Parts: sequence; C-alpha cells; structure tokens
Amino acid sequence: MSETSKAIFLSYASQDAEAARRICEALRAAGLEVWFDQNELRGGDAWDASIRKRIKECALFVPVVSAGTNARSEGYFRLEWKLAVDRSHLMAEDQAFLLPVVIDGTPEPTARVPDKFRERQWSRLTDDRSLAAFADRVSGILSGHVRPAVAPALVSTPPAAAPDDGDTPSIAVLAFANRSSDPNDEYFSDGLADELLNVLAKIRGLRVAARTSSFQFKGRSDDIAVIGRKLNVSTVLEGSVRKSGNRVRISVQLVKVADGFQLWSETYDRTLEDIFAVQDDIAQTVVGALREMLLGARPDAAAIGNVSKEVAQAARGRSHNPEAYRLYLQGRYLVDRLTGPDITRGIECLQAAIALDRDFALAHATQSQAHTYEGGWGLRAPQDATALARAAALRSLALEPDLVEGLLALGTLQLWHDWDWGGARASLGRARELAPGKPEVLRDFGLLMYSLGRYEEAVTNGRRAIELDPLSAISYLYLSMSLLALGELKEAESACRKALEISPDVMALRYWMGMVLDAQGRQEEALADALLEKVDWVRLTTLACLYHRIGRRPESDAALAELKATNADLAAFQVAQVHAFRGEVDDAFAWLERAYDQRDAGISMVKSCPWFDNIKGDPRWDKFLRKVGLGD
Repeated sequence: MSETSKAIFLSYASQDAEAARRICEALRAAGLEVWFDQNELRGGDAWDASIRKRIKECALFVPVVSAGTNARSEGYFRLEWKLAVDRSHLMAEDQAFLLPVVIDGTPEPTARVPDKFRERQWSRLTDDRSLAAFADRVSGILSGHVRPAVAPALVSTPPAAAPDDGDTPSIAVLAFANRSSDPNDEYFSDGLADELLNVLAKIRGLRVAARTSSFQFKGRSDDIAVIGRKLNVSTVLEGSVRKSGNRVRISVQLVKVADGFQLWSETYDRTLEDIFAVQDDIAQTVVGALREMLLGARPDAAAIGNVSKEVAQAARGRSHNPEAYRLYLQGRYLVDRLTGPDITRGIECLQAAIALDRDFALAHATQSQAHTYEGGWGLRAPQDATALARAAALRSLALEPDLVEGLLALGTLQLWHDWDWGGARASLGRARELAPGKPEVLRDFGLLMYSLGRYEEAVTNGRRAIELDPLSAISYLYLSMSLLALGELKEAESACRKALEISPDVMALRYWMGMVLDAQGRQEEALADALLEKVDWVRLTTLACLYHRIGRRPESDAALAELKATNADLAAFQVAQVHAFRGEVDDAFAWLERAYDQRDAGISMVKSCPWFDNIKGDPRWDKFLRKVGLGD
C-alpha cells in the first residue's frame, strides 16, 4: 500500500476470500487503498509482524462477518479483530475506525464478534448495489464528509403487520428461577414467566423477545447488558418463584438495560388461588412502567384503566381453577421440549387440566398443537392425530374466537394435515393481526409460503421471525428449507447448523442437513451427521438416500426395507421420497398416494422438497400437485 494513513485493512476468514475479493475490488474501483494480498497469507513471524503493523497504521478496519466466521471458534482473523479493537480503545468515541460488514444472512444478535463491533452500524453486502453504496460511504468517511454510523441502543424490527416507528418499548422476560425445595417445580416457575411473556406479547405497542430466545439464558449468569444486547431489548424482567404446598412467593424486578437501573420490583406472598391476580398485577405494572419510560410521564387514571383492560383482553382463554392451571403449565412445559416422550407426557397433563375445566381454551389450543406435532413427527398415526388436533383447535376457538393460540393451532393443522392453503392463510393472518409481534406466527406463515413455492416471501418472513426470536432452532430450520429451495446453499447450511447448535435434538434437523449437504456434493459429511439422528424414520430416510447417491446400493436397500417394515404407517411420505430419489418412479407415486390417504403431514412439503426432483417430469407429478391444491 502506498499510503497507510489512508489505507483500509480488510479482515476475513479464509473461506470468505472470494467475498472479500469483491469488497476489495469495489473499494479500489472507488480509488481507495486496500490491504488485500492473498499471496502474502502464508504465516511466519515476518508476516505476523506485517499484519500487526498494518492494523496499527490503517485508517479503517473492515471485519468481514459471515456464517463462516460464526462457525469458527479459532482463526487468525480473530487475532486481527482483537488487535483492531485494542487500538480502537485509544481513540475518541466518534472516531471512525471499525466498519463491520456482513456478507450473508448472519443475524447481528447472535454473531460471534467482539462487543465493540456492535457499537457501529453494520453494512450488509449481498449484491453489487450494496457494494457500491458501501464504497461510497467509505470514501465519504475518509474524506471527512460522512460521519461513522453508531449502532442505535434500541433497534426495533417490526413484523410486516405492524410497522414500527423505532420508539416501541421492548422487553425480554427471562425464565424465573425455581427456588422451591423440589427441582421438579421448575415447570411452575418457567410456566409463570412464559404466561407473562405471552400476555405481554399481545399488548399492542410493545415488542417482546420470544420465549425460545429469552429462555436461552436460563441458569446462566449473563450480565443484563449482554442479555439486552443479544435480544435487542431495552428492558429485562427477571424473577424467582418459591412454591411450598399451596403457597407461592414470587419476586420480580424490571431492569433497564442501558444503565442497569431497577425500574420496579415487588415480592408477592400468595396462595395458588391468587396466582392469576398476581400475574395480572405484574403485567399491568410492567406495561405502565415501559410506557412511562418512553413517554417520560406517569400514566393518569384513564391510562391505568386502559392498561388493565388490555391485560385482561390479552389473558383471555385461561382457567381460574388453580389445579387445572398448574397442570396446564406442566403440560406446556413438556410439549415445548419437543421430544417424543415429553410431548406424550405433556398431552397427558393437558388432558388432566381439561378434565378439571372443560372451558379452558388455552389448554385446548396447546393440546391441538401437541397432537399436530404427534402426527407430523410420526408419534401417532396421522389420521388419528389430525382428528384430535382438529377437535381441540375448534373447541378452543368456540370458547374464544380470537384466541391467538387457537388460531395458530388451527392454521398449523390446516397447513400440515388439511392442505387447506386458503384456510391456513386466513387463520395465520388473523393471528398476526391480533398479535403482530409473535414470531411463531411469522415463522409458520413463512412455512406456508414455502409449501406454496413462494420462496422469497418465505425467506422474508423467516428472517423477520429470527430477528424477533434469534435463538429459535425451529425458525432457523424453516429458514434453511426456504434458502435451500432458492439455491442459497451456503446460507441454508449456515441456518441449519445454527439450529443444530441451539437445539441438536429437534426432530428432522439432520434430515434437512442431509439435503443441504447432498446438494453441495458432500455426501460423506451428510452420512456422518445422519448417523447421529436418534429418531428411526428420520435416520433411515436420510441414510437410504445418501447411500444410494454414493453407489452403496445394498446399504440403501437395507435402510429402505427397515423404514418400510417399522414406519410404513407413519412415514409413507418419506418412503415415497426415497423411491423418488432412487428414480423408482412407479413406487414413488404409489407411496405418495398412500401418504395422501394417510393424511401424512409431509405432503405439505412435496412441491418444494428437492429429493423429489427425479419424478417431477412425469405427467403424474402435476396431477398429484393439483390433487393436494398445489398445482400452478
């Protein structure tokens, strides 16, 4: 470089070299000096000294953030990042130096980067237009005409149904600590926090971090500022629960992320019969405190009354029977763990709750969702699961027609089992109107778009769901599926690996990872990963396809034979998929018809699944798509 005082240091991981080269070319085309010489990337003391000197003397440091850097716990680029951050500590706060860029869909809240990077506005460089705009911005910074953008303390990313002006109060409700003598009471402390979160999420003008993300901090000692930054919220509600017989002590505090100031705290000593009044009081106080923080004035009597009505409206559908409510909390806690045995046990708890209160709308809705999981994941015959899920969803909506959880349960059922695409859109659309900040609705709406072959919309909804719920394995899985359909293989792999990192035991993750790796010609890696899958039908389907791909026909035959022998009534769709993958066209269509007759949930994915590509040229393919409402 001819002039280090005006030079730009481009720091990247080796797997991002091609993207870094494009950034370098865009900057050089704008007449800027860039240190980017791949020929020098050879290591050694002299090279190391050169790197340190250039970072010490460069005008701007541009770290390239990606799924690749996220996946690597070690690497020379991390030393470069540390050296740059160390130098930045000697600079004035408004001095331009760190300019992080992202080259893929890696979300900022979960990126593995130094905290100092988050204090600057990030640039996403995904096409020629964004590269040119970035080069213009860098030119302006170096010339002194543009000031560096500082990352805002609170970035609100609203769902499509509710555009936000950036001043929306935001909160994360952390899992309440279980202080009871019995560790099995954890479901109760988790459940109380979860119920508060769900009520708050239905309050308009309030952005609430999703449960799957906020509960990731359970049992950890992270600083409130760290939690707030990772979840992109301005306040955090934390608490503890001590349960002894019929009595319960609940301690809560609302903390401001920016300075750690305690906005409010309270301790409640009550009986279980009073638990509903305690929850409502906490919710009303939190909403009032957040609005006061935003508006800078205490709410008047009318405003307090309105908050009370909002909370009562958001809390619809629950039971006032303490024991039914306890069983409901336990059932939902188990279902949310998303393993076969836990879903089964959770349904038993929900049935016991409904036996005590047959008008418990939330319990019916949760039971419907659990039965849908059963059918979709092969835990119960699809026809039986569908009938049970439908009855529970319709009962919940008969009791509470605008219950968001009921609408979500019905929409999921219409998507997975009824193949009622218009009905699913109506149910999920209404749920989004009522609870515009609920990422589960955005996630499932994205899945609907995937099923219909509208992949751009699927990705848009999937990304938005992750922005609201950055630690949700299911959301990353659904996003990966849509990215795979678009041919964005590296991003699809990154999203699937993130899902595995968050929750490696979620069913079907390794099945989709097998498709992603297979599309990249990495069958041996896919096989090694598939062997780790614990669920038989998932493992056998993936192995049968991958063994065929690499020419190991006997192993493929054995896996397919075992799949048919053990799961013919639960995984007909996957049997059809294996036959299609192997080019056995007649067998593939025969098993698709069998899956149709069984109302197999996999049919909802048939249009978009890449492992059916071998039979899509057959005239029977379009006929089958029309039969399930997916024809063009």
